[in-house]
Order: sequence, then structure tokens, then C-alpha cells
Amino acid sequence: MTGDVAERAAAGFIELYGVEPAGRWAAPGRVNLIGEHTDYNDGFVLPFALPLRTVVAADRQDDESWTVWSELSGETITFCADDVAEPGRVSGWGAYVAGVVWALRDAGHPVPGARLAIASDVPLGSGLSSSAALEAAVLAALLDLGGLELPAERQPRLAQRAENVYVGAPTGIMDQSAVIRCRAGHALFLDCRDESVEHIPFDLDAAGLAVLVIDSRAPHRHADGEYADRRRSCETAAKALGVPALRDVTVDQLDAALARLDDEVTRRRVRHVVTEDQRVLDTVALLRAGRVRDIGPLLTASHVSMRDDFEITVPEIDTAVEAALAAGALGARMTGGGFGGCVLALVDANSAEAVATAVRTAYAERDFTAPNTLTVLPAPGATRLN
Repeated sequence: MTGDVAERAAAGFIELYGVEPAGRWAAPGRVNLIGEHTDYNDGFVLPFALPLRTVVAADRQDDESWTVWSELSGETITFCADDVAEPGRVSGWGAYVAGVVWALRDAGHPVPGARLAIASDVPLGSGLSSSAALEAAVLAALLDLGGLELPAERQPRLAQRAENVYVGAPTGIMDQSAVIRCRAGHALFLDCRDESVEHIPFDLDAAGLAVLVIDSRAPHRHADGEYADRRRSCETAAKALGVPALRDVTVDQLDAALARLDDEVTRRRVRHVVTEDQRVLDTVALLRAGRVRDIGPLLTASHVSMRDDFEITVPEIDTAVEAALAAGALGARMTGGGFGGCVLALVDANSAEAVATAVRTAYAERDFTAPNTLTVLPAPGATRLN
């Protein structure tokens, strides 16, 4: 289907159900400006929402069942209350929808039966939180349709629980917080320990800048096992250092902490997390001062740390960063869990296409699959469209 994603969701609803939807609800994808693998270490992250959106067109239906059509798969599925009585009874993409229903019901909310149609331009498998966008859009629709009260600050945890417990994916709180709570023109400064947030001005347009998002299209290489290994290393190190989490080690304490660790690999992992937390804090300080251009070196330093200390990049990712910087980007880094996914580059708005071309050229020279690129400004979080 062609056309705006909201129009496609409504058209799909009308074609399937024969009536207009009661409304349309949207939630964005997200990128993390800086702060990688700090979330499960009780640290700090700084995501912002993308203009790419998942849209749910929906209306109530009388019985206690849910019928859902997906533009992406072309499938229509139906599940009932028994199917969401416990995790695992609905699988595939439908599990993300059923998981939201389950989490709401498990929290004591009387979820209405509903008919839904889903369309999205958030790409799958690129590390841009397509699953969180789907969960947040479905959650917004069901809350409105049922007249349910759930404050915005509690919605990310419920959406995360749907993904962790019902779907079985061990995501942190960042993705759901970003897609639900972000504001246009701002990045979301999230403390992953207490889940407090601050909306940090990130007015790229006023600074004559943009963020170029580069989908490396690199196949994810052993991402699940490597992610678990990194997390285990961090938790083991925190225990050895006698702290609740690596967030509790400051940069000033880093050398002494590293001297207490016997394993060189573990020392590198700790160094990344501790210095990355500090880079988030330094980035926030610069943005508060309106010094948007000055965050570039911090972005690049973050990438070097992920490449050398945390060892989670791949050749396509490193090539994109190097080519972007050589073409004039103010800073560039991998964003996401690693072993594939996306790179973001801070660029002058009028040079975004030149930087994108340089990355494509570097890929062609290495016989990599051509990357996809998108120039973005910070967008709003989940919202009702009509």
C-alpha cells in the first residue's frame, strides 16, 4: 500500500471491517542519541523519537475478543480472553498486541474487546524499536477505547512487561519510555534506576543541524548471546566491586576500580559503561547550554568505546561511522545494542545528503549491501491522531 501511514491504517480498517475506525493512535520509532548498554547497569540514556511511526486504527467490539490486521504481514488474527490468560498462547507479531492486552488485564484494567488495523513505516530489525512502537500505539488505543486511566509515567513499565513477560524479549525500559514519553524538539534524559525523566532541548533545526540515521543493513551477528555475555560481565564486575550496579562507579573512581579487577576483558567492559554514563551527563550539560554542535566529539568517543572496549560493532557499522566523519559529520556513533543495526551522525543540515552519499560510496567499495539513510529531527511520542 502507498500513502501516509495513518491513511494506510485507516484504509486497512475500512477494507477489513467495513466501517470507519473510532480513531487512530500513533507511536514513533526511536534512536538513542548516546548512552549504550548503560540501561541495565542502572545508568543514563538519552533517546529521542523518530518521525517514523506505527499507527493503529481501532474501534471497540462487543465481545471479549480482539481482531488485528497487520499491513506488514497481510494477516488477520483473532484472540480471546483465554488466549491472553497467560503468556505464550499468542505467538509471532500478534504476541506484541496480545501482550499489551495481557499486561493491562493483569494490572486490573477492564480491557475492551477491539478491532484493530496496524500500519507502520518503522523498519523491522534495524534497532529503531519497532516492537516498542507497536506496543505503545496499541496501548494508547486500548486506553482510550476503554476510558482507562493510566498515567504516562506508568505506561512504559506496563508496555515493557508485555514484551518481557508475554513476548519473552528481555528489553530494558528505555525503548518504551522513549516512544511513549518523548517530545518534539527534545531528547529524553532517562535515569534507568529511578525512571525519572527530563526533557532536554534538542533543537537541531534552530542550530542548522540534523541527525542522519544510517541503517547499516548488516545482518545481526550472534547478537542475543553476545548481549547476554556483556550483561553478565557487567553484573559480575559490579558484584566484585561491591556496588549495586556499575552506575555507582564514577569516572574519578574508575582507575581504582579497574585495578581491583583481574580480567582484562572485564576491565574493558567496565570502562565502557562508566565512561559512557559520563558522556551522557556531559551531552546533557552541553544541550542544556544550547551548545548542540559541541556534542559531536562525545558521540564519536562513544563509538570508539563501543568498538574497542565493549566490542559490539561490526565492519559495516565502523565503515559508516568512518565515512560519515570523513565527509564532515560533527560526530557519529552506532546506536542500539550492537552487532548490526544503525549509525547516527550529527551533520549540518545542508550537508546531510553529501554525508549519506559518502557512506554509500564506502559501502560500495567494500561490497557491502547498500545502506538506507534518513535525515531526522526529534519527533513527539505516542499520541492520538483523531
